[in-house]
Amino acid sequence: MGNPWLTIIGIGEDGLAGLSDASRKALRDAETVFGGERHLALAGITERGRAWPVPFDAEIVLSCRGRPTAVLASGDPFWHGVGSSLTEKLKAGEWVAHSAPSTFSLAAARLGWRLENIVCLGLHAAPFERLLPHLARGARIVCLVRDGRAASDLARWLSERGWGASSMWRLSALGGPRERITQHRADNYAADPIESPIAVALEAAGSQGIAHSAGLPDTLFVHDGQLTKRPIRALALSALAPRLGERLWDIGAGSGSISIEWALCGGTAIAVEVRGDRADNIRSNAASFGMTHRITLIEDAAPGVLASLATPDAVFIGGGLDAAMFDAVWSHIAPGTRLVAHAVTLETEALLADLHQRHGGELMRVEIAHADPLGKYRSWKATRPIVQWSAVR
Repeated sequence: MGNPWLTIIGIGEDGLAGLSDASRKALRDAETVFGGERHLALAGITERGRAWPVPFDAEIVLSCRGRPTAVLASGDPFWHGVGSSLTEKLKAGEWVAHSAPSTFSLAAARLGWRLENIVCLGLHAAPFERLLPHLARGARIVCLVRDGRAASDLARWLSERGWGASSMWRLSALGGPRERITQHRADNYAADPIESPIAVALEAAGSQGIAHSAGLPDTLFVHDGQLTKRPIRALALSALAPRLGERLWDIGAGSGSISIEWALCGGTAIAVEVRGDRADNIRSNAASFGMTHRITLIEDAAPGVLASLATPDAVFIGGGLDAAMFDAVWSHIAPGTRLVAHAVTLETEALLADLHQRHGGELMRVEIAHADPLGKYRSWKATRPIVQWSAVR
């Protein structure tokens, strides 16, 4: 580790008593100690202490580069903490870290839950919708929230969405002399006066939650008719083959349904949509699925805007494809990038047939019919056929 000037220290509610000898030595030797006011008080730091600015800014620590400096954070600084926000700006050898048990670890230990089976979320400054992809019957979730009022708001949010029967544990000051744990039902959760950060553990009970499969019901999306319908969306996502951490360009995003299902698979998406009303629908849908942190909306026209976008791993073009659009996309993507395009008009279908001839890949025509009333009987009602071309650059 060389001669690090920065020591990142995880501290618990037991204060100095719970720190290692190395952590206590680093605190004694530091010229400046940064942390939240609560952390500084737990460590008994007074004149050398500097409370974090609001909003948080790592530059204040970097300004001490080369001088003995310590940072105090809750529990494990690298799990929903300040650790990586600092170290990503440092070189190897500039820092050393001494972590304490995280709030998640302490919560699991108190409740007897297997930590590897728990969903752990930081909801200090994130919307409750981040919970949506994880809510399922019997799911166990531990989330960090700002204070007791936020915990009350969370209970109300769950109840309004059909999860009121969920068990909730309020865990405060874990690991210290003021530790307190209480159990409630979400729909009977009482007002909470606690002002310091707390953890809330959930055992979900209620509705079914969001399915973890391609082709979610169309009724879950706000749209004006510009929506890749469920069966076709499932085929498109199968061809796009989303993988954890990959980036999608969703060109002519419409309602954003492809971007949202891609993001639910663990990737990020850049949704390009020129129409303001449809851009509003994308924002609404991304928020309702808790995916605003994974979807970037570009309210502009393709292909002109493409040159400024981060390179994708996959591209979806749901409509509006012409030769100029294809040439622009093809020239901006790297070899190995997957591309899927749909056509509903004869003209675009002819273009896809030509592209298939030139670049290979897979070309298929999909026709789907649904049972529909016909007098006192039923008959098949066909939807407009879709042509899908998928290829790798």
